[in-house]
Amino acid sequence: MIITQTPVRISFFGGGTDYPEHFTAYGGATLGASIDKYTTISVTPLTKFFDHRIRVSYSRMELCTSVEELQHPSIRECLRYVNIDGGVEMSVVNDLPARTGLGSSSSFTVGLLHALHAFKGELVSTEQLAKESVYVEREMIKERVGLQDQYTCALGGVVNLEFHDVDRVDVRPLIVQKERLAALEERLLLFYTGQQRTAHDILEHQMSRTKNGDVVSQLTHMQSLVQEGATILCNGRDLREFGELLQESWMYKRQLSDAISNSLIDDAYERACRAGAVGGKLLGAGGGGFLLLYVEPYNQKAVRQSLVGMPEVSFHFESQGSRLIFYRP
Repeated sequence: MIITQTPVRISFFGGGTDYPEHFTAYGGATLGASIDKYTTISVTPLTKFFDHRIRVSYSRMELCTSVEELQHPSIRECLRYVNIDGGVEMSVVNDLPARTGLGSSSSFTVGLLHALHAFKGELVSTEQLAKESVYVEREMIKERVGLQDQYTCALGGVVNLEFHDVDRVDVRPLIVQKERLAALEERLLLFYTGQQRTAHDILEHQMSRTKNGDVVSQLTHMQSLVQEGATILCNGRDLREFGELLQESWMYKRQLSDAISNSLIDDAYERACRAGAVGGKLLGAGGGGFLLLYVEPYNQKAVRQSLVGMPEVSFHFESQGSRLIFYRP
């Protein structure tokens, strides 16, 4: 039996610049962190005494005699990528809902590739897992995804990524003092809007505008916030400035596409700011999912009251990334 555990992530700055449509021409950078909410995947051998050769359990059950029959695109293409054609049983457990802006689909792909490699007796680095996940998602599944999720979920910790080419990503883990990271954690609140969305659909308009060069100035400005955010975390400046940068980033992000926000999200964000939130942003592609807010401790009660009806998720930063938590070949 093999069991892997892979975190989801929070993206602070630079989201949108991690797409080849932008960074191959202008460069790209992101700042994000993994959190202690996970995709847990187990892989076990399936004996020959069953009519099916593949058994998969996630939000539904699939019993298949061949890889081609699988309906789940990531599972199907990951099996193809590692060249496993059967004799395997897989089970998936998620701590949080999918399609909510936390990079859960990439967490899934990273964790599954990790488990399947281990199932074959292959131990690969986390950076290699990130590269393989990018290939599976972009080239095999044909998903419209960027590159930050795979690397942040695979490597873990607070990560500054710089994108030059699909095969050339500079990984720069941030060394943030434990007390400093705890202070930031204390000031970040995460609320679920209750709306799930498919990033592929949300991004269609944004990617069209990116390819046409319509949002170069917005993306360039969003990229400039990455280094500023990293500097605030690492040099002892007032953390409130980090919250103000989140606000600035959100204002620019909303300009990328009309599909990124909606009246429910705008109303919730405005109520939170009136109650004392310094800033924040909707995580992921937009259209729903989780709302991240920076709120000083003395205003948190009022902000929570302003968002009654939106479930809050408590979280902590984590630093291990995708890992094997059980390995019995």
